[in-house]
Amino acid sequence: MGNHGMILFGHGARDARWQEPFQRLAAKLAAARGDAGPVGLAFLELMTPSLPDAIDGQAAAGCDTITVVPVFFGQGGHVRRDLPALIAQCQARHPNVRLRCAGAVGEDDAVLDAVVRYCLENVGD
Repeated sequence: MGNHGMILFGHGARDARWQEPFQRLAAKLAAARGDAGPVGLAFLELMTPSLPDAIDGQAAAGCDTITVVPVFFGQGGHVRRDLPALIAQCQARHPNVRLRCAGAVGEDDAVLDAVVRYCLENVGD
């Protein structure tokens, strides 16, 4: 079995503090995966690394499969148009690496249920 990397893909922002929860999420995911393969972050704009750079790094590290997980709440234009174009560009650069793309995390019912629980836990009395 080969090395399976994962990349959490976010939008990016000018304020460096914006990526702190993404860094925590990546650390939690890496701990949960153990030795299954590397976990990285990538951003569409305003922050580094870019998705192509992150994929280049994992491919160079020996990953033969990389799953990109869009950490977006919904499937807007970035997830519908920009991300598939980036994946196609990266696939052309790495034809021997299997690139997979998950759906936007915010469209998963388990994620929505977790947000509901969070909201209910934060209702003031």
